[in-house]
Amino acid sequence: MNQNPYHRYRFPAAIISHCVWLYNSFSLSLRDVEKMMLYRGIEVTYESIRAWVINFSGPAANKIRKNRSKLSDKWHLDEVRVVIKGEVHWLWRAVDSHGQVLDILIQKRRNAKAAKRLMVKLENKVLLPE
Repeated sequence: MNQNPYHRYRFPAAIISHCVWLYNSFSLSLRDVEKMMLYRGIEVTYESIRAWVINFSGPAANKIRKNRSKLSDKWHLDEVRVVIKGEVHWLWRAVDSHGQVLDILIQKRRNAKAAKRLMVKLENKVLLPE
């Protein structure tokens, strides 16, 4: 039995994985990926790319999750004042010591209690996984 997931596909595995990577890594439409491949001289339809994304995105995402570093035991909360469409908002980011963003919270008013609740929610989520 053949274990190659790209068996019986017209295009090589490198092209298929590159199309799936482009679609998932950047906010591109299927037609944008089709155009990018056409610029490289590879004529592929967006329907084919759609089928590849459906078939191969799950395993690729699992591989990325598997290789991701474990959360560190030290977390901190970043607070930033941002302007969105002319309105002032407060952005709270929970970050571990490796710089990995755990969660974000955006509020119209500065509310430290809500930010602390965010940290408690994250602790419970990590300690009691679903």
